[in-house]
Amino acid sequence: MQPLSHPMFSGVGRLTRRGFLRGAAAASAAVAAPWIVPASSRGADGAVPPSKRITVALIGRGMMGTGHLRRLVSDPAVQLLAVSDVDRVRRDEGKRVADEAYADDRARGTYRGCDAVNDFREVLARPDLDAVVIVTPDHWHTPLSIAAARAGKDIYCEKPITLKIEEGRRLVEAVRRYGRVFQTGTQYRSMPTIREVCAFVRRGGLGKIKSVFTLWGKTSAAGQSSMVPFNPDLAAEPVPDGLDWDLWVGPAPWHAYNHAYHRNPMPGVVPWTFCEDFGVAAVTNYHAHAADVIQYALGMEESGPVEILHPSGGAYPTLTCKYANGTLLHHVESWGEVKSLYHAVPDTARLAGNFGGLFVGERGWLTSMYGGGQVEGAPDEIFKEMNLPVRDPHMGSNNHHANWFECIRSRRQPSCSEELGHRSASLGHLVIIGYRCGRSLKWDPAKETFIGDDEANRMRGRALREPWTL
Repeated sequence: MQPLSHPMFSGVGRLTRRGFLRGAAAASAAVAAPWIVPASSRGADGAVPPSKRITVALIGRGMMGTGHLRRLVSDPAVQLLAVSDVDRVRRDEGKRVADEAYADDRARGTYRGCDAVNDFREVLARPDLDAVVIVTPDHWHTPLSIAAARAGKDIYCEKPITLKIEEGRRLVEAVRRYGRVFQTGTQYRSMPTIREVCAFVRRGGLGKIKSVFTLWGKTSAAGQSSMVPFNPDLAAEPVPDGLDWDLWVGPAPWHAYNHAYHRNPMPGVVPWTFCEDFGVAAVTNYHAHAADVIQYALGMEESGPVEILHPSGGAYPTLTCKYANGTLLHHVESWGEVKSLYHAVPDTARLAGNFGGLFVGERGWLTSMYGGGQVEGAPDEIFKEMNLPVRDPHMGSNNHHANWFECIRSRRQPSCSEELGHRSASLGHLVIIGYRCGRSLKWDPAKETFIGDDEANRMRGRALREPWTL
Protein backbone atom coordinates (compact mmCIF):
# COMPACT_ATOMS: atom_id res chain seq x y z
CA MET A 1 0.00 0.00 0.00
CA GLN A 2 1.50 3.29 -1.11
CA PRO A 3 0.99 6.57 0.76
CA LEU A 4 -0.78 9.51 -0.86
CA SER A 5 2.57 11.15 -1.63
CA HIS A 6 3.42 8.32 -4.03
CA PRO A 7 4.40 9.55 -7.54
CA MET A 8 1.16 8.19 -9.00
CA PHE A 9 -0.53 11.25 -7.48
CA SER A 10 1.89 13.81 -8.90
CA GLY A 11 -0.40 14.42 -11.88
CA VAL A 12 -2.10 12.58 -14.69
CA GLY A 13 -1.95 13.72 -18.31
CA ARG A 14 -5.23 14.85 -19.83
CA LEU A 15 -6.70 13.18 -22.88
CA THR A 16 -8.01 14.90 -25.96
CA ARG A 17 -11.54 14.55 -24.60
CA ARG A 18 -10.50 16.83 -21.75
CA GLY A 19 -9.70 19.39 -24.38
CA PHE A 20 -13.27 19.02 -25.55
CA LEU A 21 -14.55 19.80 -22.08
CA ARG A 22 -12.53 23.01 -21.97
CA GLY A 23 -13.47 23.92 -25.50
CA ALA A 24 -17.14 23.45 -24.75
CA ALA A 25 -17.04 26.15 -22.09
CA ALA A 26 -18.49 28.88 -24.30
CA ALA A 27 -21.45 26.75 -25.34
CA SER A 28 -22.05 25.52 -21.79
CA ALA A 29 -22.04 29.04 -20.36
CA ALA A 30 -25.01 29.90 -22.58
CA VAL A 31 -27.16 27.09 -21.21
CA ALA A 32 -30.03 28.47 -19.16
CA ALA A 33 -30.22 25.51 -16.75
CA PRO A 34 -26.89 23.88 -15.84
CA TRP A 35 -28.27 20.34 -16.13
CA ILE A 36 -29.45 20.83 -19.72
CA VAL A 37 -27.00 19.49 -22.31
CA PRO A 38 -26.45 21.62 -25.45
CA ALA A 39 -28.10 20.14 -28.54
CA SER A 40 -24.75 20.14 -30.32
CA SER A 41 -23.48 17.61 -27.78
CA ARG A 42 -26.31 15.16 -28.36
CA GLY A 43 -26.40 12.22 -30.69
CA ALA A 44 -29.03 11.65 -33.35
CA ASP A 45 -31.42 10.12 -30.81
CA GLY A 46 -31.02 12.98 -28.34
CA ALA A 47 -28.62 11.10 -26.06
CA VAL A 48 -25.23 12.53 -25.15
CA PRO A 49 -22.54 10.46 -26.92
CA PRO A 50 -20.35 8.59 -24.40
CA SER A 51 -17.26 10.32 -25.80
CA LYS A 52 -18.63 13.69 -24.71
CA ARG A 53 -19.86 12.81 -21.23
CA ILE A 54 -18.10 13.87 -18.05
CA THR A 55 -16.57 10.68 -16.65
CA VAL A 56 -16.95 10.27 -12.90
CA ALA A 57 -16.12 7.77 -10.17
CA LEU A 58 -17.95 7.47 -6.86
CA ILE A 59 -15.68 6.86 -3.84
CA GLY A 60 -17.78 5.63 -0.92
CA ARG A 61 -21.21 4.07 -1.29
CA GLY A 62 -22.77 4.25 2.13
CA MET A 63 -26.18 5.76 2.74
CA MET A 64 -25.19 9.17 1.38
CA GLY A 65 -23.21 7.59 -1.45
CA THR A 66 -26.29 5.70 -2.56
CA GLY A 67 -28.08 8.97 -3.24
CA HIS A 68 -25.11 10.38 -5.10
CA LEU A 69 -24.86 7.25 -7.22
CA ARG A 70 -28.47 7.50 -8.37
CA ARG A 71 -27.99 11.20 -9.14
CA LEU A 72 -24.93 10.43 -11.27
CA VAL A 73 -26.40 7.59 -13.31
CA SER A 74 -29.58 9.58 -13.97
CA ASP A 75 -27.68 12.41 -15.67
CA PRO A 76 -27.29 11.94 -19.44
CA ALA A 77 -24.26 14.25 -19.50
CA VAL A 78 -22.35 12.04 -17.04
CA GLN A 79 -20.83 8.56 -17.30
CA LEU A 80 -20.11 6.68 -14.08
CA LEU A 81 -16.99 4.60 -14.67
CA ALA A 82 -16.34 3.16 -11.21
CA VAL A 83 -17.74 2.66 -7.73
CA SER A 84 -15.00 2.41 -5.13
CA ASP A 85 -15.70 1.17 -1.63
CA VAL A 86 -13.74 -0.92 0.87
CA ASP A 87 -16.92 -2.92 1.51
CA ARG A 88 -17.50 -5.54 -1.21
CA VAL A 89 -21.25 -5.66 -0.55
CA ARG A 90 -21.63 -1.92 -1.08
CA ARG A 91 -19.42 -1.57 -4.14
CA ASP A 92 -20.94 -4.59 -5.89
CA GLU A 93 -24.42 -3.23 -5.27
CA GLY A 94 -23.28 0.10 -6.67
CA LYS A 95 -22.06 -1.55 -9.85
CA ARG A 96 -25.36 -3.40 -10.18
CA VAL A 97 -27.34 -0.16 -9.92
CA ALA A 98 -25.10 1.47 -12.55
CA ASP A 99 -25.37 -1.48 -14.93
CA GLU A 100 -29.15 -1.38 -14.70
CA ALA A 101 -29.25 2.40 -15.23
CA TYR A 102 -27.12 2.10 -18.36
CA ALA A 103 -29.19 -0.71 -19.89
CA ASP A 104 -30.05 1.41 -22.94
CA ASP A 105 -26.37 2.18 -23.57
CA ARG A 106 -25.63 -1.53 -23.30
CA ALA A 107 -28.30 -2.29 -25.90
CA ARG A 108 -26.79 0.28 -28.28
CA GLY A 109 -23.36 -1.19 -27.76
CA THR A 110 -21.98 2.06 -26.30
CA TYR A 111 -21.75 1.02 -22.64
CA ARG A 112 -18.27 1.62 -21.26
CA GLY A 113 -18.88 -0.40 -18.12
CA CYS A 114 -18.78 0.49 -14.43
CA ASP A 115 -16.03 -1.11 -12.35
CA ALA A 116 -16.33 -2.14 -8.70
CA VAL A 117 -13.03 -1.18 -7.02
CA ASN A 118 -11.75 -1.72 -3.49
CA ASP A 119 -8.78 0.70 -3.49
CA PHE A 120 -9.45 4.30 -4.52
CA ARG A 121 -5.88 4.64 -5.80
CA GLU A 122 -6.74 2.42 -8.74
CA VAL A 123 -9.51 4.87 -9.59
CA LEU A 124 -7.34 7.98 -9.34
CA ALA A 125 -4.71 6.41 -11.60
CA ARG A 126 -7.17 6.14 -14.50
CA PRO A 127 -6.41 8.60 -17.33
CA ASP A 128 -9.98 8.32 -18.67
CA LEU A 129 -11.54 9.80 -15.54
CA ASP A 130 -12.48 13.48 -15.22
CA ALA A 131 -13.84 13.74 -11.70
CA VAL A 132 -14.62 12.00 -8.42
CA VAL A 133 -17.44 12.25 -5.91
CA ILE A 134 -16.10 11.57 -2.39
CA VAL A 135 -18.66 10.23 0.09
CA THR A 136 -16.44 8.48 2.64
CA PRO A 137 -16.26 8.94 6.42
CA ASP A 138 -14.92 12.38 7.35
CA HIS A 139 -11.37 11.33 8.20
CA TRP A 140 -10.81 10.46 4.53
CA HIS A 141 -12.23 13.66 3.01
CA THR A 142 -9.09 15.80 2.97
CA PRO A 143 -6.51 13.10 2.13
CA LEU A 144 -8.69 11.81 -0.71
CA SER A 145 -9.43 15.28 -2.06
CA ILE A 146 -5.77 16.25 -2.12
CA ALA A 147 -4.85 12.96 -3.79
CA ALA A 148 -7.56 13.52 -6.40
CA ALA A 149 -6.33 17.05 -7.09
CA ARG A 150 -2.78 15.75 -7.60
CA ALA A 151 -4.13 13.12 -9.96
CA GLY A 152 -5.79 15.82 -12.09
CA LYS A 153 -9.38 15.06 -11.12
CA ASP A 154 -12.13 17.55 -10.37
CA ILE A 155 -13.75 16.94 -7.01
CA TYR A 156 -17.15 16.90 -5.31
CA CYS A 157 -16.62 16.15 -1.60
CA GLU A 158 -19.29 15.67 1.02
CA LYS A 159 -19.32 17.99 3.99
CA PRO A 160 -17.50 18.64 6.19
CA ILE A 161 -14.51 18.54 3.85
CA THR A 162 -12.05 18.45 6.77
CA LEU A 163 -11.60 16.81 10.15
CA LYS A 164 -9.34 19.62 11.43
CA ILE A 165 -8.76 23.29 10.61
CA GLU A 166 -5.18 22.95 9.36
CA GLU A 167 -6.25 20.30 6.84
CA GLY A 168 -8.58 22.80 5.23
CA ARG A 169 -5.85 25.22 4.26
CA ARG A 170 -3.79 22.35 2.82
CA LEU A 171 -6.78 21.24 0.78
CA VAL A 172 -7.45 24.75 -0.55
CA GLU A 173 -3.81 25.11 -1.57
CA ALA A 174 -3.79 21.75 -3.37
CA VAL A 175 -7.00 22.40 -5.30
CA ARG A 176 -5.66 25.74 -6.50
CA ARG A 177 -2.16 24.45 -7.23
CA TYR A 178 -3.50 21.76 -9.55
CA GLY A 179 -6.26 23.90 -11.05
CA ARG A 180 -9.17 21.67 -10.09
CA VAL A 181 -12.89 22.41 -9.81
CA PHE A 182 -14.00 21.63 -6.25
CA GLN A 183 -17.58 21.56 -4.97
CA THR A 184 -18.45 21.09 -1.29
CA GLY A 185 -21.55 18.96 -0.73
CA THR A 186 -23.59 21.58 1.13
CA GLN A 187 -26.65 21.23 -1.09
CA TYR A 188 -28.93 23.40 1.05
CA ARG A 189 -27.11 26.50 -0.23
CA SER A 190 -28.38 25.57 -3.71
CA MET A 191 -32.08 25.39 -2.85
CA PRO A 192 -33.81 28.39 -4.49
CA THR A 193 -35.83 29.40 -1.42
CA ILE A 194 -32.80 29.26 0.87
CA ARG A 195 -30.77 31.25 -1.66
CA GLU A 196 -33.46 33.95 -1.68
CA VAL A 197 -33.45 34.16 2.12
CA CYS A 198 -29.65 34.42 2.23
CA ALA A 199 -29.62 37.07 -0.49
CA PHE A 200 -32.24 39.12 1.38
CA VAL A 201 -30.25 39.05 4.62
CA ARG A 202 -26.98 39.68 2.79
CA ARG A 203 -28.25 42.84 1.09
CA GLY A 204 -29.53 44.28 4.37
CA GLY A 205 -33.19 43.32 4.17
CA LEU A 206 -33.35 42.82 7.94
CA GLY A 207 -31.15 45.82 8.64
CA LYS A 208 -28.09 45.20 10.78
CA ILE A 209 -28.04 41.60 12.02
CA LYS A 210 -27.72 41.53 15.78
CA SER A 211 -27.94 37.79 16.47
CA VAL A 212 -28.07 34.50 14.62
CA PHE A 213 -29.09 31.17 16.16
CA THR A 214 -28.30 27.64 15.02
CA LEU A 215 -28.51 24.17 16.52
CA TRP A 216 -25.70 22.29 18.24
CA GLY A 217 -26.72 19.10 19.99
CA LYS A 218 -25.08 16.32 21.93
CA THR A 219 -23.72 13.16 20.33
CA SER A 220 -24.44 9.80 21.97
CA ALA A 221 -22.76 6.41 21.70
CA ALA A 222 -22.08 3.43 23.95
CA GLY A 223 -24.17 4.91 26.74
CA GLN A 224 -22.27 8.21 26.71
CA SER A 225 -23.18 11.65 25.39
CA SER A 226 -21.07 14.70 24.70
CA MET A 227 -21.17 18.12 23.05
CA VAL A 228 -18.05 17.11 21.08
CA PRO A 229 -17.02 13.87 19.33
CA PHE A 230 -15.26 11.35 21.57
CA ASN A 231 -13.70 7.88 21.61
CA PRO A 232 -15.74 5.41 23.68
CA ASP A 233 -14.15 2.09 24.56
CA LEU A 234 -15.67 -0.35 22.08
CA ALA A 235 -14.91 -4.06 22.07
CA ALA A 236 -13.06 -5.55 19.12
CA GLU A 237 -15.25 -7.67 16.85
CA PRO A 238 -14.48 -9.93 13.88
CA VAL A 239 -14.14 -7.97 10.65
CA PRO A 240 -17.01 -8.88 8.28
CA ASP A 241 -16.09 -10.83 5.18
CA GLY A 242 -15.38 -8.54 2.25
CA LEU A 243 -14.53 -5.45 4.33
CA ASP A 244 -11.00 -3.99 4.04
CA TRP A 245 -10.94 -2.59 7.56
CA ASP A 246 -7.31 -1.43 7.42
CA LEU A 247 -8.11 0.77 4.42
CA TRP A 248 -11.37 1.94 6.04
CA VAL A 249 -9.37 3.24 9.04
CA GLY A 250 -6.71 4.60 6.68
CA PRO A 251 -5.04 7.78 8.04
CA ALA A 252 -6.92 7.75 11.36
CA PRO A 253 -5.48 6.28 14.58
CA TRP A 254 -6.06 2.53 14.64
CA HIS A 255 -9.34 1.25 16.05
CA ALA A 256 -10.29 -2.40 16.02
CA TYR A 257 -13.46 -3.10 14.06
CA ASN A 258 -16.77 -2.63 15.85
CA HIS A 259 -20.18 -2.63 14.21
CA ALA A 260 -20.91 0.81 15.67
CA TYR A 261 -18.59 2.23 13.02
CA HIS A 262 -19.71 0.27 9.98
CA ARG A 263 -22.04 -2.58 9.14
CA ASN A 264 -24.48 -3.99 6.62
CA PRO A 265 -27.33 -3.36 6.28
CA MET A 266 -26.63 0.33 6.80
CA PRO A 267 -27.94 1.45 10.22
CA GLY A 268 -28.19 5.15 9.45
CA VAL A 269 -26.70 7.93 7.42
CA VAL A 270 -23.41 8.41 9.28
CA PRO A 271 -23.22 6.16 12.37
CA TRP A 272 -19.47 6.67 12.94
CA THR A 273 -19.65 10.42 13.56
CA PHE A 274 -19.47 10.11 17.35
CA CYS A 275 -15.84 8.94 17.09
CA GLU A 276 -13.43 11.89 17.08
CA ASP A 277 -10.97 9.98 14.89
CA PHE A 278 -13.52 9.32 12.14
CA GLY A 279 -16.07 12.13 12.29
CA VAL A 280 -17.01 15.48 13.75
CA ALA A 281 -20.42 14.75 15.32
CA ALA A 282 -22.68 17.81 14.99
CA VAL A 283 -20.44 19.30 12.28
CA THR A 284 -20.99 16.19 10.17
CA ASN A 285 -24.62 15.72 10.95
CA TYR A 286 -25.94 19.21 10.24
CA HIS A 287 -23.77 22.10 11.41
CA ALA A 288 -21.58 22.33 8.29
CA HIS A 289 -24.72 22.93 6.21
CA ALA A 290 -25.94 25.57 8.65
CA ALA A 291 -22.53 27.27 8.82
CA ASP A 292 -22.38 27.53 5.04
CA VAL A 293 -25.82 29.11 4.78
CA ILE A 294 -25.32 31.44 7.76
CA GLN A 295 -21.88 32.73 6.85
CA TYR A 296 -22.96 33.29 3.26
CA ALA A 297 -25.94 35.35 4.41
CA LEU A 298 -23.67 37.36 6.72
CA GLY A 299 -21.08 37.97 3.99
CA MET A 300 -18.51 36.07 6.07
CA GLU A 301 -18.18 32.97 3.88
CA GLU A 302 -14.45 33.53 3.31
CA SER A 303 -13.68 34.59 6.86
CA GLY A 304 -15.00 33.58 10.27
CA PRO A 305 -15.60 34.79 13.81
CA VAL A 306 -13.01 36.62 15.89
CA GLU A 307 -14.08 35.25 19.27
CA ILE A 308 -15.51 32.00 20.60
CA LEU A 309 -17.31 32.86 23.83
CA HIS A 310 -17.75 29.94 26.21
CA PRO A 311 -20.79 30.04 28.51
CA SER A 312 -18.45 29.70 31.51
CA GLY A 313 -17.45 33.31 30.85
CA GLY A 314 -20.95 34.45 31.77
CA ALA A 315 -21.58 36.65 28.74
CA TYR A 316 -24.11 34.32 27.10
CA PRO A 317 -25.89 31.17 28.29
CA THR A 318 -24.71 29.05 25.33
CA LEU A 319 -21.52 28.90 23.27
CA THR A 320 -21.41 31.97 21.03
CA CYS A 321 -19.24 33.09 18.13
CA LYS A 322 -18.66 36.81 17.63
CA TYR A 323 -17.79 38.32 14.24
CA ALA A 324 -15.69 41.44 13.66
CA ASN A 325 -18.79 43.53 12.91
CA GLY A 326 -20.35 42.59 16.25
CA THR A 327 -22.82 39.98 14.96
CA LEU A 328 -23.31 37.13 17.43
CA LEU A 329 -23.92 33.50 16.45
CA HIS A 330 -25.48 31.61 19.35
CA HIS A 331 -25.45 27.80 19.39
CA VAL A 332 -28.51 26.32 21.07
CA GLU A 333 -29.51 22.71 21.81
CA SER A 334 -33.12 23.35 20.80
CA TRP A 335 -35.11 26.12 19.17
CA GLY A 336 -36.95 26.55 22.44
CA GLU A 337 -33.79 28.04 23.97
CA VAL A 338 -34.04 30.97 21.54
CA LYS A 339 -37.17 31.96 23.46
CA SER A 340 -36.44 30.72 26.97
CA LEU A 341 -32.79 31.81 27.24
CA TYR A 342 -32.47 34.70 24.79
CA HIS A 343 -36.05 35.99 24.37
CA ALA A 344 -35.08 36.80 20.78
CA VAL A 345 -38.45 36.09 19.14
CA PRO A 346 -42.05 36.00 20.37
CA ASP A 347 -43.19 32.86 22.20
CA THR A 348 -45.71 32.31 19.39
CA ALA A 349 -43.00 32.15 16.73
CA ARG A 350 -42.82 28.80 14.89
CA LEU A 351 -39.23 27.57 14.77
CA ALA A 352 -38.63 24.18 13.18
CA GLY A 353 -36.17 22.42 10.95
CA ASN A 354 -32.43 22.20 10.66
CA PHE A 355 -29.54 22.87 8.28
CA GLY A 356 -29.82 26.62 8.63
CA GLY A 357 -30.37 29.37 11.12
CA LEU A 358 -32.53 32.11 12.57
CA PHE A 359 -31.50 35.70 11.79
CA VAL A 360 -32.58 38.53 14.11
CA GLY A 361 -32.04 42.03 12.75
CA GLU A 362 -33.11 45.60 13.28
CA ARG A 363 -36.22 45.16 11.11
CA GLY A 364 -37.35 41.72 12.24
CA TRP A 365 -36.44 38.05 12.13
CA LEU A 366 -36.23 35.36 9.47
CA THR A 367 -35.42 31.65 9.29
CA SER A 368 -33.37 29.72 6.73
CA MET A 369 -34.04 26.18 7.98
CA TYR A 370 -34.87 23.11 5.96
CA GLY A 371 -36.98 20.16 7.08
CA GLY A 372 -39.46 21.98 9.26
CA GLY A 373 -41.88 23.43 6.76
CA GLN A 374 -41.95 26.90 5.33
CA VAL A 375 -39.64 29.82 6.00
CA GLU A 376 -40.88 31.88 8.94
CA GLY A 377 -40.33 35.47 9.99
CA ALA A 378 -41.82 38.80 10.97
CA PRO A 379 -43.07 41.37 10.23
CA ASP A 380 -45.07 40.39 7.16
CA GLU A 381 -43.54 43.26 5.17
CA ILE A 382 -40.26 41.39 4.77
CA PHE A 383 -42.00 38.60 2.83
CA LYS A 384 -43.64 41.16 0.57
CA GLU A 385 -40.21 42.63 -0.13
CA MET A 386 -38.63 39.23 -0.76
CA ASN A 387 -41.50 38.13 -2.98
CA LEU A 388 -40.62 34.46 -2.45
CA PRO A 389 -42.21 32.27 -5.15
CA VAL A 390 -42.28 29.39 -2.63
CA ARG A 391 -41.82 29.66 1.14
CA ASP A 392 -41.35 25.92 1.67
CA PRO A 393 -37.81 24.83 0.66
CA HIS A 394 -37.70 21.72 -1.52
CA MET A 395 -34.56 19.58 -1.57
CA GLY A 396 -35.33 18.29 -5.05
CA SER A 397 -35.08 21.77 -6.51
CA ASN A 398 -31.38 22.20 -5.76
CA ASN A 399 -28.87 22.33 -8.64
CA HIS A 400 -25.74 21.60 -6.63
CA HIS A 401 -24.44 18.72 -8.76
CA ALA A 402 -25.50 20.45 -11.97
CA ASN A 403 -23.56 23.56 -10.99
CA TRP A 404 -20.46 21.42 -10.46
CA PHE A 405 -20.83 19.72 -13.86
CA GLU A 406 -21.30 23.10 -15.53
CA CYS A 407 -18.14 24.41 -13.89
CA ILE A 408 -16.16 21.34 -14.93
CA ARG A 409 -16.91 22.39 -18.51
CA SER A 410 -16.45 26.14 -18.05
CA ARG A 411 -13.57 25.90 -15.50
CA ARG A 412 -15.37 28.50 -13.42
CA GLN A 413 -15.70 28.42 -9.64
CA PRO A 414 -18.75 26.47 -8.40
CA SER A 415 -21.26 27.75 -5.87
CA CYS A 416 -19.51 26.24 -2.85
CA SER A 417 -15.81 26.08 -3.65
CA GLU A 418 -12.92 24.74 -1.59
CA GLU A 419 -12.45 28.00 0.39
CA LEU A 420 -16.12 28.19 1.32
CA GLY A 421 -16.16 24.51 2.29
CA HIS A 422 -13.08 25.02 4.43
CA ARG A 423 -14.56 28.04 6.19
CA SER A 424 -17.91 26.39 6.93
CA ALA A 425 -16.19 23.31 8.35
CA SER A 426 -13.81 25.50 10.35
CA LEU A 427 -16.68 27.21 12.15
CA GLY A 428 -17.71 23.84 13.57
CA HIS A 429 -14.12 22.97 14.44
CA LEU A 430 -13.84 26.27 16.33
CA VAL A 431 -16.94 25.44 18.33
CA ILE A 432 -15.52 22.01 19.22
CA ILE A 433 -12.22 23.53 20.35
CA GLY A 434 -14.11 26.09 22.43
CA TYR A 435 -16.07 23.34 24.19
CA ARG A 436 -12.94 21.25 24.76
CA CYS A 437 -10.95 24.14 26.21
CA GLY A 438 -13.86 25.18 28.42
CA ARG A 439 -13.01 28.86 28.06
CA SER A 440 -13.42 31.76 25.66
CA LEU A 441 -10.91 32.10 22.82
CA LYS A 442 -9.77 34.81 20.41
CA TRP A 443 -9.42 33.77 16.75
CA ASP A 444 -7.63 35.43 13.84
CA PRO A 445 -9.58 34.34 10.73
CA ALA A 446 -6.92 35.71 8.36
CA LYS A 447 -4.00 33.85 9.93
CA GLU A 448 -6.25 31.00 11.11
CA THR A 449 -4.66 30.87 14.53
CA PHE A 450 -5.83 31.37 18.10
CA ILE A 451 -4.35 34.47 19.68
CA GLY A 452 -2.14 33.70 22.67
CA ASP A 453 -3.41 30.16 23.27
CA ASP A 454 -0.98 27.32 22.53
CA GLU A 455 -3.33 24.61 23.76
CA ALA A 456 -6.10 25.67 21.41
CA ASN A 457 -3.68 26.01 18.50
CA ARG A 458 -2.50 22.43 18.97
CA MET A 459 -6.10 21.30 18.41
CA ARG A 460 -6.14 22.72 14.88
CA GLY A 461 -4.40 19.68 13.37
CA ARG A 462 -3.90 15.94 13.68
CA ALA A 463 -1.22 13.36 12.96
CA LEU A 464 -1.93 10.79 10.24
CA ARG A 465 -1.31 7.08 10.68
CA GLU A 466 1.60 5.83 8.59
CA PRO A 467 2.05 5.50 5.69
CA TRP A 468 -0.61 8.08 4.91
CA THR A 469 0.31 11.73 4.39
CA LEU A 470 -1.20 14.90 2.99
